[in-house]
Amino acid sequence: MALNDVELCDEHAVHIKLVNKINHEMPEDDDLYDLAELFKVFGDSTRIKILFALFESEMCVCDIAETLGMTQSAISHQLKILKQSKLVSNRREGKSIIYFLADDHVRTIIDQGMNHIKE
Repeated sequence: MALNDVELCDEHAVHIKLVNKINHEMPEDDDLYDLAELFKVFGDSTRIKILFALFESEMCVCDIAETLGMTQSAISHQLKILKQSKLVSNRREGKSIIYFLADDHVRTIIDQGMNHIKE
């Protein structure tokens, strides 16, 4: 987008009370960085597909791979990223590792994103 495509104020007038209020309420840089990193995790369609699959049911890697038509290795790599980001958790059941959504916040984030793109 060229600079000319952005609408600008006709005059330079800073609303200092507003600026101070926003600066006071702005989260810490580290928190904003962590939030940006979290949203990067959602930037991969395979990870989104995995999360959608886990909305429906807890699943092992084999079942997720079969559902998405991918290799277990590829799914395992993506699950590692999702687990590091605290979006999924797992537990052992016999010889299987069962994956599930870490909490309801994950579903809320995805639901809000879907609502936004469908507007």
